[in-house]
Amino acid sequence: MHVDTPARYRHAEVGGCVDATIEARADGTTVLRSTEALGWFPDRLTDCLEQWAAEAPSRIFVARRVHGGDWRRISYATMLARVRAIGQALTDRGLSAERPVMILSDNDIEYLTLALGAMWAGVPYVPVSPAYSLVSQDHGKLRHIAATVTPGLVFAASAAYGRAIEAVFAPDVEVVLGAGTLEGREVTPFDDLLATAPQASGEAAHAAVGADTIAKFLFTSGSTKLPKAVINTNRMICANQQMIRQCLRFLAEEPPVLVDWLPWNHTFGGNHNVGIVLYNGGTLYIDDGKPTPKGMAETLRNLREISPTVYFNVPKGFEEIATAMETDEQLRRTLFARVRAFMFAGAGLSQAVWDRLETLAEATVGERIRIITGLGMTETAPSCTFAVGTDVRSGWIGLPVPGVEVKLVRDGAADDPHAKTEIRFRGPNVMPAYWRAPQQTSDAFDADGFYRTGDAVRFIDPAHPNRGLVFDGRTAEDFKLSTGTFVSVGPLRARVTLAGAPCVQDVVVTGLNRDEIGLLVFPRIDECRRLAAELGEPAAATLPVPELLHTPAVRDFFQQLADRLWREGTGSANRPARLHVLAEPPSIDKGEVTDKGSINQRAVLQHRAALVEAMYEGRESDPFLILPRRG
Repeated sequence: MHVDTPARYRHAEVGGCVDATIEARADGTTVLRSTEALGWFPDRLTDCLEQWAAEAPSRIFVARRVHGGDWRRISYATMLARVRAIGQALTDRGLSAERPVMILSDNDIEYLTLALGAMWAGVPYVPVSPAYSLVSQDHGKLRHIAATVTPGLVFAASAAYGRAIEAVFAPDVEVVLGAGTLEGREVTPFDDLLATAPQASGEAAHAAVGADTIAKFLFTSGSTKLPKAVINTNRMICANQQMIRQCLRFLAEEPPVLVDWLPWNHTFGGNHNVGIVLYNGGTLYIDDGKPTPKGMAETLRNLREISPTVYFNVPKGFEEIATAMETDEQLRRTLFARVRAFMFAGAGLSQAVWDRLETLAEATVGERIRIITGLGMTETAPSCTFAVGTDVRSGWIGLPVPGVEVKLVRDGAADDPHAKTEIRFRGPNVMPAYWRAPQQTSDAFDADGFYRTGDAVRFIDPAHPNRGLVFDGRTAEDFKLSTGTFVSVGPLRARVTLAGAPCVQDVVVTGLNRDEIGLLVFPRIDECRRLAAELGEPAAATLPVPELLHTPAVRDFFQQLADRLWREGTGSANRPARLHVLAEPPSIDKGEVTDKGSINQRAVLQHRAALVEAMYEGRESDPFLILPRRG
């Protein structure tokens, strides 16, 4: 008799979130807590910088390539000296929570120095998505952010941000540039801040910084409304890093090495990943790549050279890396050399990509690498749950981390099959408030002080709740058809994007008060071009998008997708009766897409209402309409 041999995984010590107590309350809610208590953590994140500067002064803290060449490396001791100088410069300017530091930049060493210098001096900083300055045409979100926090100093990496600065910031706001000058505006070179000599006033400002001092204002992505300013205290960030360390225990076994591109204006890159490095005395190699056809070349170059001990990316990034490893032996050897775990966020990783990563690891090093998932958000600094086992699957979010209480609240009757269960969080990593937004803050918390996430979850196995939770979409996205049939949008979107890989970026589900559901499909244009070229379209690289979407290869791909979704659907709530492939990309200025690529369903439906009407009227009025063949 054949017996399957259990898969072998590289050892990575985990804990903290592998077991939970389950409390069923009389009001129908359920509260989950880790069985492991939260350990000690420092009052200030910069305490970790001081610790490692003393214990490992020459260890590299951060590195970035200089103009695409060799790495510029900054040690812990050097960074501490830089941070003390910046802290003094900010103290001299009288900056505060009322007049914080705003940062307009991609990830770089000056950005990190300024951020830590601000934290050292107790001056909050405000990292802003570069897209709000460089991609947006009306700078609407940048104006909103500036009006919310009223910065006293604005740092920009280069003169490329000049148009946005001129459009948004008054002449009396000091502008610091990492490089270059701005015509018609006085600027302070970043090196002038760095040349400031530490004095007693700076040390006094640092001594006054405590656990509840605001470290940063981190803006939400604006996937539902205008971005909100989330207060991030030192306590939130430090507590969360201790939670992460207790769940991913391997981080403390050797100094972690990260090769990372995730932007610091988001909590995953700026809190989670930078925090992991600093809290555990590791090294961060700033990756100037991105999960795009052009950007991946730089990411792959870096991963051929630097072997991370833990690797984070979005699903699209892992997909590109898995594809490249199929034919790149050097990339396989370097990436798998010492990595203990992979982790993704932002969307679901397709099982096909998951399986390829495991197959490639086994072929290269004889063992698989565990893939970790979880749930976190800007308001929680970010991590609240982790799924760390070797049996994890895409969509699982696991159990609460030490120190976080999870409340599950059902929004309907116990016997209502369409009722959703919202997950809520309480703990030292949860924000105290949104900045200057008392009503939004009040609305965000329930009577017990739990943060209302708006995310829905369910147990993987209700009979065995300690197997953990699985993500079940957003509670506010769901709707009913005219027949009264309930449509659960989140799982449907996930199913469609996975089925439509690699040519589907995201979908918006239509059908409110209609008889049938439909889909507005945002295609991945680069993948559509690749598909058309592979199937013989000679001009695929240069065709305008509308013409590209009408090529036989691309049209057939989406026709087959529509047919498959219809064939596999089990009823009107999950069987799309029509789909429209969108030639016009989502607009950041209209709020249809966030800078990290998340689609705002509500904004898309609002701004494209006429298109939705045309889609339901029939093929003649919608040249991009695709109807499934129902035979």
